[in-house]
Amino acid sequence: MLRSFRLRRNRQSHVDDLLPRWDGTPGRLEVWYTTLTDPDTGTGVWVHHELVAPSDSGPARLHGWAAVFPPDGPPVLDRFGPRDWHPPRHGWIADTSDVTISPTHLRGTAGQIEWDLHAEPSGPTLFTFPQWAWRTGVLPGAQVVPRPAERFRGAIRYQGHNLHLADAPGATAHIYGHGNARRWAWLHADLGDGDVAEVVAAVSTRPGLRRLPPLPFVRLRIGGRELPAGDTLLAALRLKADVGLPTWRVWGRSGEYWLHIEVTQPPEDTVDVDYRNPDGSPAVCHNTERAHAHLVVQRRTGGRWTTYREWTLDGTAHAEVGSGVTDGSGHERGSH
Repeated sequence: MLRSFRLRRNRQSHVDDLLPRWDGTPGRLEVWYTTLTDPDTGTGVWVHHELVAPSDSGPARLHGWAAVFPPDGPPVLDRFGPRDWHPPRHGWIADTSDVTISPTHLRGTAGQIEWDLHAEPSGPTLFTFPQWAWRTGVLPGAQVVPRPAERFRGAIRYQGHNLHLADAPGATAHIYGHGNARRWAWLHADLGDGDVAEVVAAVSTRPGLRRLPPLPFVRLRIGGRELPAGDTLLAALRLKADVGLPTWRVWGRSGEYWLHIEVTQPPEDTVDVDYRNPDGSPAVCHNTERAHAHLVVQRRTGGRWTTYREWTLDGTAHAEVGSGVTDGSGHERGSH
């Protein structure tokens, strides 16, 4: 009975962590994004939804985009919205004429791309940012992964192609905050057998923090264990990140472990997406669902470092690098 209660609690937790958090406050950004890889063809898929509540108290809007990354051709990207935001029915995330999102179903149309996806429940929420930061909202923004190891079935239609999915690995993440970071990098890696890695390395827009190097939030789930253990913000203070394109890295020591993560985003498999923050400032992200990644976890034993676990993902990692865009005054611009 205790195990049954825990399963119900975990299942409810990651549903709650998916539900909309916006309370009507101006100047907020809320994002839900799903990424997956078709195991039969190697095609990557990205479906991104944004709720933007303008800083000037204008009406909140929902917009977004979808992208398909076939292994034998260039990526295809199209947008949907914006639509006026209306609170969805109970237990749902969004429901407009363009898209609907429930805890187990994603449907929508973005130009030449259509999707109808069913998601199988996965493990409990993976807290890339500390759980207290997600619950309280005290940081400028936070990201968590309520569905870190989903399996998808359904169909994607794009440019006359029909992609039929069965047991496709992927994840759904949720972001809430004041807007995009000044600069960031992101990785989701399905490591097999339910193991996953999630990385968000970001530079804040806050005065006094914007000149600091990227702060890497890292969370791996290996065999049901979380690594680094404990508070990911404290762990981030001991890690380092070098963010750029086409290759970026995160490395450092956390307790008895040493982490090294290297991600390469092939330019031919990367799309550039520009958009606006709640205050109207522009941003751009460079995303691919066919990235390459090499992850190494070493462990300190007997006075020396030995490899604890190692993974190489060839075209199945999901990754992004983003930044602010120049407004004509020489401010930072994302590199294409």
